[in-house]
Amino acid sequence: LQSLSKRIHYGKFVAESKFRKSEKSLLSAIQAGDTEALMKAITDDAVESEVLRRVGAKARTYTQEHARPSTGATVSPDTIVDIYRSWIIPTNKQVQVDYLLQRDIT
Repeated sequence: LQSLSKRIHYGKFVAESKFRKSEKSLLSAIQAGDTEALMKAITDDAVESEVLRRVGAKARTYTQEHARPSTGATVSPDTIVDIYRSWIIPTNKQVQVDYLLQRDIT
């Protein structure tokens, strides 16, 4: 759980990096408190797809290492990818949006 929390809360550093890279395009959304525009601005589908691909590859490797010969993997790698897709990535993005909305832009 600690590693998961750390992974999600790194979103603050990611948000700061995205802000510095695209300050002009994010300022109006921040000032308006437009969470939908911020979510759209911080979303990079290609990066998310790559993260999911890597998670799947790691899950396949590590679940095989811990599998019992007679039963196969202890958890489906697809389940782990689904958890990332439906929970971890959205939570990380929400942390980024919350950070940007609380960021001092003066």
